[in-house]
Amino acid sequence: MAEDLPFLTADPCRPDQCLLEDWLSFLGHRWNALVLWQLEAGPLRFSELQAQLPGISPKVLTERLAGLQARALIRREAVNSYPAAVTYGLTARGEALRQVLRPVYDWAEAAAQEGA
Repeated sequence: MAEDLPFLTADPCRPDQCLLEDWLSFLGHRWNALVLWQLEAGPLRFSELQAQLPGISPKVLTERLAGLQARALIRREAVNSYPAAVTYGLTARGEALRQVLRPVYDWAEAAAQEGA
């Protein structure tokens, strides 16, 4: 079983060569997971997303959205309206990741209740 999971083996591995470490680092970067979480219910405009993330600056939100787009987790779509608008929503890949994060959240919530 452990041979199927290379990150569990005793073989030397640097963090910059480990896919799991790369993704955990990316998701652990402030705001990334929260942006994904907010898009769970459906696409949001920039201002709506910012309102759901108290304390995030427009600059940081722009940076986080760009990083999530670069990893194909969210999509940016122009809305045909006046004035022009843009929405951000989860891609299929982003939705799949959000489903992976749900058990991690449940685990963290249980650990917090246990006082860990």
